[in-house]
Amino acid sequence: MANAPKLDAIALLKADHRKVEELFASFENAKGEGRKRALAEQICLELTVHTKIEEDIFYPACEGAVEEDLLKEAYVEHDGAKVLIAEIEAGGPDDEFYDAKVKVLSEMIEHHVKEEEQRVEGMFAQARKAGLDMDDLGERMAAEKTQLIADYKAGGTPRPKTSTLTGTALA
Repeated sequence: MANAPKLDAIALLKADHRKVEELFASFENAKGEGRKRALAEQICLELTVHTKIEEDIFYPACEGAVEEDLLKEAYVEHDGAKVLIAEIEAGGPDDEFYDAKVKVLSEMIEHHVKEEEQRVEGMFAQARKAGLDMDDLGERMAAEKTQLIADYKAGGTPRPKTSTLTGTALA
């Protein structure tokens, strides 16, 4: 991995988006509870890491550079996804709504990705137009991503924390 090409922030996030899209497609076609569980766990890990690096590094850098409403919606969309991730991680393929939860999560992420990647008006386009240092953000996000994956593989994925939802949805 030492020779991996450096990705700017947007390239890194788009690569994450493509990977999760592939995982969702594999889940959709998967047969057998073991395969479905493994794919769902990988999806949850990838999304947990992705949302964390966006919320820790990318979104704060976007404050004042992208439309405030778009940024607020992104945080709320993340929190909705975190609720489903917690439900999926707590359950298993033999649960009545397991496949439905993964499917709805897939649809939520598809919508979220569209808003981030939309040409001209999307978050990524606005951030690039504002002149954010995408190379620096990409380096910082890649470093955090590597650390988070190592931590989560060693100690398990933590229970997601929501920043916009009130109540005890994930407690």
